[in-house]
Amino acid sequence: MSDPLLTPQSPALPPRRRPFFLRRGPMEAVAVTVIALGFLMLFQPFALVLYTYSLITLLVGTFMFMIVSKFPE
Repeated sequence: MSDPLLTPQSPALPPRRRPFFLRRGPMEAVAVTVIALGFLMLFQPFALVLYTYSLITLLVGTFMFMIVSKFPE
């Protein structure tokens, strides 16, 4: 049986960076931007189509923020 203290071990690899869409900071910024876009769509007086989809946009941004806030740093 070999002693684990005496056996050579491979050097520790540096931690890999996560892809952009799996990092908390950038994705929280995207979610906040979607929420802000939903508010702008809600309070603009020009296009009924934008007003129609504003609640959906707000909900998508809110759910996105709730999910992304659980991602690791």
